[in-house]
Amino acid sequence: MHSAKGLLARIVRNKIWRFGYRRSFCLLKVTTEDLDNQVLFEGSGCSRTAILNRPSALNALTTHMGVRLHKLYKNWEEDPNIGFVMMKGSGRAFCAGGDIVSLYHLRKRGSPDAMREFFWTLYSFIYFLGTYLKPHVAILNGVTMGGGAGVSIPGTFRVATDRTIFATPETIIGFHPDAGASFNLSHLPGRLGEYLGLTGLKLSGAEMLACGLATHYISSKEVPVLEEQLKKLLTDDPSVVEASLEKCAEVAYPEKTGVLRRIDLLEKCFGHDTVEEIVDSLEIEAGRTKDIWCTTTLRRLKETSPLSLKVALRSIREGRFQTLDQCLIREYKMSLQGTVGVFSGNFCEGVRARLVDKDEAPKWDPPSLEKVTEDMVDNYFSPLTPSEPDLDLPIKLRESI
Repeated sequence: MHSAKGLLARIVRNKIWRFGYRRSFCLLKVTTEDLDNQVLFEGSGCSRTAILNRPSALNALTTHMGVRLHKLYKNWEEDPNIGFVMMKGSGRAFCAGGDIVSLYHLRKRGSPDAMREFFWTLYSFIYFLGTYLKPHVAILNGVTMGGGAGVSIPGTFRVATDRTIFATPETIIGFHPDAGASFNLSHLPGRLGEYLGLTGLKLSGAEMLACGLATHYISSKEVPVLEEQLKKLLTDDPSVVEASLEKCAEVAYPEKTGVLRRIDLLEKCFGHDTVEEIVDSLEIEAGRTKDIWCTTTLRRLKETSPLSLKVALRSIREGRFQTLDQCLIREYKMSLQGTVGVFSGNFCEGVRARLVDKDEAPKWDPPSLEKVTEDMVDNYFSPLTPSEPDLDLPIKLRESI
């Protein structure tokens, strides 16, 4: 009886969230056609391509985009005439992540249910992609950040180009690496994941290939050729899709001064147990070597939310021993705490300073690492309220990685 009551409460609560979300869009007078145009699709032979289509916003993800992607991908998975699926972005970006400015305004308006709906929808699609039954090709020809990585990396193949810019920059806006980032980053070589998650600094397409975030690399000029070649395939065999990708693939080498040439240094500095120790280690190296990379990394860490740094480090370390579904369920709790709960002030302040007012002068709370307590970090990982439902993923029906 207790479990039945819990299930009923969850169903009712979910329906309330969805009603609130739909009502907010009715007030904005956005048509269904406008929303559907945020994700276009095209089909050729036995493939289908989803096109993220908000180029003026670098294809930043909205709740409706998550809903539409999930619906399209489910239909395509069930269609025996479709062998594989592709995803790409319009304009100069693949996807810059979630539409955090819209989330900021929702928070300011006091619309927590719409924010819940955003994370619930996006993370559910990411899990669906991570357990997709057909080959998937993401063409990352441009900016690929945050949630953009979330809706591409769990798929079978990721094609980077000379235009690809990868980053997980959530900590600089007072948030945490989410959308499966704690899973993806934690499985990178050495301590590269800690470095990327804490600093939010960028990787090139060649660096993505070298560390395994991308499976293939081509020149951006060759992207239309690759797309046409893939569209001609009549297959559902991932090895056939891979062979087609290999025909266009190029060899790419990371820059000699880039972070992937410093794996040993990353291990030395970012392998420590605490953020304070990481900072101390970098300061020692900067003083000893006068290396501009060390000073740049230190500067970024000192510009970032102290609470976000400690939360991100713990999240990535936990992700190293969890499956994708476990990471997404945990990140969902964290995202609600970071945008709706007592810690949401940092998110609002970070977005305001970086993207709204653009004064680049966020006032973090707490303002320093030493004032971030263990209790604060623990609370960030806890449910928003005792009755808050966990992210409900179909883990019994779709096996996670």
